[in-house]
Amino acid sequence: MADAVNRQIQLVETPKGKLGPEHFKLADATIPVPSKDGDVQVRTRYISLDAANRAWMQGATYRDAVEAGQVMAGGAIAEVTASNDAGFKVGDRVFADTGWQDYAVLPAKALQKLPALEPETHLMSVYGVAGLTAYFGLLNVGQPKAGETILISAAAGSVGSLVSQIAKAAVPDVTVIGIAGSDEKCQWIQDELGYDAAINYKTQPVYKALKEIAPQGIDVYFDNVGGDILEAALFRMNLFGRIACCGAVSQYDGAPPSSGPRGIPGLIVTKRLTLRGFIMSDFPDEREKALSDLQGWVASGKINVKEDIIEGLENTPAALIGLLAGDNRGKRMVKVI
Repeated sequence: MADAVNRQIQLVETPKGKLGPEHFKLADATIPVPSKDGDVQVRTRYISLDAANRAWMQGATYRDAVEAGQVMAGGAIAEVTASNDAGFKVGDRVFADTGWQDYAVLPAKALQKLPALEPETHLMSVYGVAGLTAYFGLLNVGQPKAGETILISAAAGSVGSLVSQIAKAAVPDVTVIGIAGSDEKCQWIQDELGYDAAINYKTQPVYKALKEIAPQGIDVYFDNVGGDILEAALFRMNLFGRIACCGAVSQYDGAPPSSGPRGIPGLIVTKRLTLRGFIMSDFPDEREKALSDLQGWVASGKINVKEDIIEGLENTPAALIGLLAGDNRGKRMVKVI
């Protein structure tokens, strides 16, 4: 093995406010080796960056919290470099929660074998968590119908950049409105991602803009941000509207909000709204169909895959901080090797 050490990005302390580079450190550790039956050693290739990384520092979610002194958690595309399990051989590509480090040893049951597809990065974006989250959140949770109006926040991000295109590919005659954080991004999502209209939430009051752009109201809202934007969307929802609650990035980084969306209980009842939280793994039985659909749409040009690849393990903290600030377009990941 060429490497002498296992580089790791460790969480130094749990942030009380905004996440900064001072909350991480680059450390050297011994390269772990598989010692038990069923153990598999993997070499990290691409690390997935997601707003959820920040949420994991705040406490337990659908996974354990990341504590100070631990290797920062994160999923990755990795290559098997040694195996004590018959189901995995050296050279296999897998997806696993390796954490932010060069090498990890994990039980075989914690690895998901990946198909041989090129480019490999698509296994992280459109065919990975981002694409499947967009697919299931929109089609299974949002359940849009022909002719409806769909609103998507964080529209230029890893998930939002795919939701709009899936909507156009899968549902006839839908109108798709995106919310993003700059005029440049708003223009980009309309020019390249198929959005019919866009709102810059930093310069436009979202509720007022929605009244002007979609006077007929919103039928499906794909919520990636929570907070004030969720509140504005709630008041523009139509009767029997559906809200797919994917994330709340506005509340992940910094002090907890002092207030939340107002008037929700009465509004949900009078408009008969459905709000459902979800994660990609809620739909295991439909995964193969989802991947088949996504592959078909990419091949036909109905989905334009956008990836934002940062080079170098040492740049992972800055890449996450930038993602939380909205620097990325499409799926952000870090190339380790």
